[in-house]
Amino acid sequence: MTIAQQNASDGLSSANGRTELRSHFDVVVVGGFGHVGLPLAVSLAGQGKQVCALDINAEVRETILQGKVPFKEDGCEAVLSAALAADTFHTSLDIEVVGRADVVIVVIGTPVDRHLNPEFEPVWGLLKSLAPHFVDGQLLVLRSTVYPGTTDRLQKELKALGKNVDVAFCPERIAEGKAMEELVALPQLIGSEKPDVLARCRELFAPLTADVVELSPLEAELAKLFTNTWRYTLFATANQFYMLANDHGADFYRIHHAMTHNYPRAASMPKPGFAAGPCLFKDAMQLAAFNNNRFYLGHAAMLVNEGLPNYLIDRLKLHHDLSQMTVGVLGMAFKANSDDKRESLSYKVCKILAFESKAVLRSDVYIDEPGFVSADELIDRCDVIILGTPHAEYRDLKIPDSKIVVDIWNLWGGGCVL
Repeated sequence: MTIAQQNASDGLSSANGRTELRSHFDVVVVGGFGHVGLPLAVSLAGQGKQVCALDINAEVRETILQGKVPFKEDGCEAVLSAALAADTFHTSLDIEVVGRADVVIVVIGTPVDRHLNPEFEPVWGLLKSLAPHFVDGQLLVLRSTVYPGTTDRLQKELKALGKNVDVAFCPERIAEGKAMEELVALPQLIGSEKPDVLARCRELFAPLTADVVELSPLEAELAKLFTNTWRYTLFATANQFYMLANDHGADFYRIHHAMTHNYPRAASMPKPGFAAGPCLFKDAMQLAAFNNNRFYLGHAAMLVNEGLPNYLIDRLKLHHDLSQMTVGVLGMAFKANSDDKRESLSYKVCKILAFESKAVLRSDVYIDEPGFVSADELIDRCDVIILGTPHAEYRDLKIPDSKIVVDIWNLWGGGCVL
């Protein structure tokens, strides 16, 4: 008996906002209202699959059902509206909906605690709450980054609970803001030891991409962690080079241009800036824990990247009495052209400045929080302006020559020598 047959006669009182919720779905996405889950759910629904996004925030759900994406994601809103109109995209706050799908995709990953150790409870706790609703024959796909070995561990845990559910790890690889483009442009990694499960994963992602790479679960888990940690390490290299050059009065951006101009072997050298967000730091620390805290390169990268805000303010203090100055941080998102503030180092800059300066002002074109001011007001009132996030909207701002500007990103083309 298929899952559809098992559920066909079973109604669900929860509604998708317009019609009664379906008794069967091709896919349920757990965590389906967020930055990772919603674009995937919408994309699959846009290709004709019956998809239900399951999450816990009723207010966000109402926003989505109005055809609005609750965060900045280019191209997502048009696909969402079309899928709602086609009745292929649905939402629910009821965990029971998990039992009504052929495939359950979970986008909850493994965080790290304040001691930089992986926290397994969010993943274990979620799966334990889902377990009573799993149906034999389902495919459970882990989508977000997990600690190595989690896929196999969950497979064993579910078997011990008497659940005949296949578990695979198929990591998301998109950059926020480009999800709709990259879900179809990038190869999809799929991780399982079983050929039939790999075949089901291929079928799941076939509407988005035929470019699939098969791996074991551990290989897929490490591939995701290695990718993010590689980027984190590259950013740390650029930040360390910047500090070294700056300590000796040299403009790193002139050096960077010299290194990369018509020279392919240095073309991948990134520029300095705040390496932040919900993934890179966390995943480097997960690798460190997995390797018994002998991941020296990852720890070094963490010290460099997390230390950059302190370095910039220490350099300012060498030449200016910040205690008598108002400092503004322009851009609070963790990366350019995004409204995501998770783990943004701009907030760390503000915490340091709250102790070191007379006053701190904050502004962001995409984020509105109590106490934030407009970019124009920040420029007018501040003695020092630190560009925290290089949003495209800031490129044409007019900043008086009398202001002290810290442009670690070189958005305004003047370099950054402190």
